[in-house]
Amino acid sequence: MPLDVEARVIQNTRLSPDYNVITLAAPAIAAVTKPGQFVMVKPGHGTDPLLRRPFSVFEIIRSGDRIEGLSLLSKRIGATTRLLYDAVYGDVISCLGPLGRPFEPVSPPAEAWMVAGGVGLAPFATLTEALRERGTKTTLFYGARTGAELFYLDWFASRGVNVVLSTEDGSTGERGRVTAPLEQALRQTNGEIMIYACGPEKMLEAVSRVAAKYKTPAQVSVERVMGCGMGGCYSCVIPVRETGGGHHFVRSCLAGPVFTAADLVWDHD
Repeated sequence: MPLDVEARVIQNTRLSPDYNVITLAAPAIAAVTKPGQFVMVKPGHGTDPLLRRPFSVFEIIRSGDRIEGLSLLSKRIGATTRLLYDAVYGDVISCLGPLGRPFEPVSPPAEAWMVAGGVGLAPFATLTEALRERGTKTTLFYGARTGAELFYLDWFASRGVNVVLSTEDGSTGERGRVTAPLEQALRQTNGEIMIYACGPEKMLEAVSRVAAKYKTPAQVSVERVMGCGMGGCYSCVIPVRETGGGHHFVRSCLAGPVFTAADLVWDHD
């Protein structure tokens, strides 16, 4: 069962005028969180925002062998994210979790290729740690609009992750979408690969199609609007394929947010 705690802010690192990483004292939640799971959070005690909002758990924060809390990677775009950006030490954030279906880390000889778009980077810190424990060779394909929106590059590199960058404006790495270097790499490899992807849904659709083209398994973490995170409101439904044709809808907060890419029905199918 998920835990519901009033978590105090223990650090708020502003990465840019819009992005921040906020660290919450929620050790009980952090201790049982798996890569790709999320929490529902609500800052403050007023009615704006009225509902909690979902955030992938970014890091599990440790001090030696003791787990102290968890962090969230956020972009300031609405009421909740503005409050998270402005939060200071000691503020209280309501935090419910962990929720959802996690990623399934692979072990050698398979390699892990993570594909992140923008704040879709969030679930890949915990996944990196899980893959590192298994000794799995890992590559991160990381894309954003501009180089100023690429973060934690040294963090991933220091953990042995091969980082491949792309930006839409060409300011850092290859110019264009993150799927371009992914497809190029798939074209050149004969090894056993598992793709993990998180980011805007159009990116996930493109990753899924590239993976299918090269007959490569993929797990994708979808970013759907969620009102409760526990299956009660049906705001996060997503279509999945049925054996023999057709599809039905499932709640991504329960059946996901991580899905096998080939199971999902995309807008252009």
